[in-house]
Amino acid sequence: MNHNLTDNLKNLSRRHFLKSSAAGMAAALASKNVLFAAQAKKKFRVGLIGCGGRGTGALENCFEAAGILDIDLEVVATADWFKDRAVAAGKKHNVPESRCFAGADGYKKLLDTNVEVVLMATSPNFRPVHFDAAIRAGKHVFMEKPVAVDPPGGRKIIAAGEMAKQKGLAVVAGTQRRHQAGYQRIKYALERGAIGEIAGGAVWWCGGALWYQTKKADESDADYMVRNWVSFTEMSGDHIVEQHVHNLDVANWYIGRTPTSALGFGGRARRKTGNQFDFFSVDLDYGNGLRIHSMCRQINGTDGSVREFFRGTQGETWGGGGLKAAKEIVVPEFPDRNPYVQEHVDMLQSIMSGKPINEAHDVATSTLTAIMSRISTYTGKLVRWKDVVENESSPYYNLTLKPTPEDFEKGEVVAPPDDITAVPGQD
Repeated sequence: MNHNLTDNLKNLSRRHFLKSSAAGMAAALASKNVLFAAQAKKKFRVGLIGCGGRGTGALENCFEAAGILDIDLEVVATADWFKDRAVAAGKKHNVPESRCFAGADGYKKLLDTNVEVVLMATSPNFRPVHFDAAIRAGKHVFMEKPVAVDPPGGRKIIAAGEMAKQKGLAVVAGTQRRHQAGYQRIKYALERGAIGEIAGGAVWWCGGALWYQTKKADESDADYMVRNWVSFTEMSGDHIVEQHVHNLDVANWYIGRTPTSALGFGGRARRKTGNQFDFFSVDLDYGNGLRIHSMCRQINGTDGSVREFFRGTQGETWGGGGLKAAKEIVVPEFPDRNPYVQEHVDMLQSIMSGKPINEAHDVATSTLTAIMSRISTYTGKLVRWKDVVENESSPYYNLTLKPTPEDFEKGEVVAPPDDITAVPGQD
C-alpha cells in the first residue's frame, strides 16, 4: 500500500477542475437558463399520503426544491389514516376538506384525483401497496424509506419499480445520502479507485430510544398501531429496517452489490412497549471475502454513533466525510445543499428533462438487506439473500407480517401484545 496518503476529501479535490471543464459547464448552464427562460413556468400537481411530521416535512422540502427550480407546486389532495391530520396538512396549502381523505382507503381517493406527483410518508408497512397503486395510476412518486417490512413487500416494490420504468415515471426514495454532496464525492472517488477495492468495514446507527404512545381506553387496535407505529415490527420493520437502512444503503451503494447472507444477534433490555428489539449486531457477507459489520441500538443514556467506515486495499473512508486515498482523484462539484431538499430537486428535474430517476430497486434492496438482517437476528439463523428474494422453498421467502395493509382495509386488525418479542432459536 502507498503510505503517502492524503488526509481528507479536500485533497481530492474540488479545487482541481480543469479550466476547460469549468468553461464548458458554464456555457452549458447559460444555454440551459436561456432555454428555461423562454418556456412557460412549470407547475406540478402534488398529493401527500401520510401527513405526520415526516410527510409534512417532505412536502415543505418539495416546495423548497420547486423554489430553487423556479417552478410552481399545487397541493391537490392529502390522505392520512386520521382525518384531522389530513385536514391540518391540507389547510396549510388551501386544500378543501373534501380532498383531505382519511382511513385505510384514503390513498385510493387521492390517486383518483389529477395529482401528478405523490409523496408517500406513512408507516412503512403500507408502502408496497401504496406504491404499486400509484404506479398503476401513472403517478410520479417520492417515497420515504424504508419501503417494506417483510420480503414479499420488498419484492412488490421491485416489481412496481420495473413497471414505473416502462411507464416513464420518476421514483425517488428518502435515502437522502445518495443526494448528499459529501457522500456523492466519496462515491465518485471510490469508483475511480481512490482506496482500491473495499476489503471490509462497519456501519452504525446507535442512539437513544424513539417516542412511544400508550393505548387509550377507547382506542381501536388499528388506530393504536398506526399512532404507535415505531414500536411495532409489523408497522416499522423494527429500527434496523426503519432507521439503520440509511447506513446499510450506503454500504450497498459504495460496494456496488447486496450481501449474500446475514448472521445476527440482538435483544431487548430496556423498552416495554411494542415488540421491537433494543439492539442488533449483524455480520453481512458480501462475498469474495468482504464482510461488513452492521450495528444499531436504541437505548437511552448510551453514547451515539451514526456513521459508516470502509477500509480498502489502498486507503479508507468515513462515509460522507474523511478519505485517506492512495491517489488523488479529481472530483467534480455536486450540489451542496440540504439533501432532504436536493432529493426533490433531482426528482423534479428528472421529470422535466424527460429522463426520470428510478430509485425503486436500490431502496428495495437496501430495505431487504435490513429485513434479512432482522430475520437472522430474530431467529438466530443464517439467512441468505436468495432466501428472501428468489428461493420460494425458503421459510423466509413468503414471511408476511400481520396485520397486513389489506387487513387494515378490511378492518381485521389485532394489535400484538406489548413486550412479547422474538426469541432466537425458537422463532
